[in-house]
Amino acid sequence: MVSNSRAHFVHGFLEKIDGIDWNKKTVMGIRDNRYDLEVPTVTGQLSRPSPVHLEEVRFTRAQTKHRLKFTLPGPMTICDTIADEHYGSRPEMAMAFAEILNAEAKDLLAAGVDVIQFDEPAFNVFIDDVNEWGVATLNRAVEGLECTTAVHICYGYGIEENLRWKETLGGEWRQYDAIFPAINASAVDQVSLECADSHVPMSLIAHLKDKEVMVGTVAVTPDRVESPEEVAATIREAMQYVDAERILPCTNCGMAPIPYDVAANKLRALAAGAELARQSV
Repeated sequence: MVSNSRAHFVHGFLEKIDGIDWNKKTVMGIRDNRYDLEVPTVTGQLSRPSPVHLEEVRFTRAQTKHRLKFTLPGPMTICDTIADEHYGSRPEMAMAFAEILNAEAKDLLAAGVDVIQFDEPAFNVFIDDVNEWGVATLNRAVEGLECTTAVHICYGYGIEENLRWKETLGGEWRQYDAIFPAINASAVDQVSLECADSHVPMSLIAHLKDKEVMVGTVAVTPDRVESPEEVAATIREAMQYVDAERILPCTNCGMAPIPYDVAANKLRALAAGAELARQSV
């Protein structure tokens, strides 16, 4: 995967999009008011004057012959991370971002990207919106892409605000029950989920019968590194509900919040655990 130079997974993309006033900051509640953040404001018609991440992809593509994956923020999550003083409608603004993301993705594909993933952590917060317009904007973002496409959904980084929110969700997190059928019917090829130390019942992934499932097997927390045996156990549990050939072990989410050495050791455990699980198939 490309480790690009963006400082924030949403705003790093938006910095080169016209129609956004970065000097007009608005305090808004993020993820249904889970926490407040000062964000830039959309004040005019959105447009992309030039590719945003093209040079990063060209540089990385020149360094390796391996498959290359790139992540972009999803339309719904963008709209939950930026203020609006122009469109007056989240679905309308999300569709405008979806069209821009689609154009960006096509440029990155032409430069040699093999997998493009759209990050949509807002999907587990705005359940009704996902079904009413969120999946439609995701479909627009991947329209016409002749590469593997994915969507990542999670309950957020291991920051304090998210940890406090998770404590309010109870022993079982079943939000995905309401959105997985629509995601399974979407145009994306893969769905990336957090499954390590999660309160999401693994059985819910059975809804994704037509997708490859990226099973998160290491948590984005700095306190401990999972053992290969723990990773393998998570994969084997997922295999009870998803065919082994459709399972792609991965991390729960991005590793940005944790120290490099811890992240590297977690990735080593991920690789070793995946090999253990592979031997049991």
